[in-house]
Amino acid sequence: HVQLVESGGGSVQVGGSLRLSCSAAGYSDASYCMGWFRQATNSEREWVARVDSDGTIGYEDSVMGRASISDDGAKSTLYLRIDNLKPEDTAMYYCVADLPFNGYCGRPVVDFYYRGQGTQVTVS
Repeated sequence: HVQLVESGGGSVQVGGSLRLSCSAAGYSDASYCMGWFRQATNSEREWVARVDSDGTIGYEDSVMGRASISDDGAKSTLYLRIDNLKPEDTAMYYCVADLPFNGYCGRPVVDFYYRGQGTQVTVS
């Protein structure tokens, strides 16, 4: 049973930076698809970043150039750093994971099977 626990959220000033962490447990290898999505109040879920089982990394357009997703090599800890934070980055951020299918991470990040409880980020 995969467990994901996020940390690192909080209140940040506009233009500041933060790094979210996701402690992952319950799987035996690093072949999972992993990522982050966020959800602001009264808004739809929005994917932020992903790292696929083959190491391919992707970012949503609104954080491109400001975000960096990384892990510890074994995907036991996943990180998301966002610089130059904007008020529109305010949201609950969720760490997510999924099994690849035939070696391919094809599902949208917001539909990944495993999800943490989230950590709130407020930018003002």
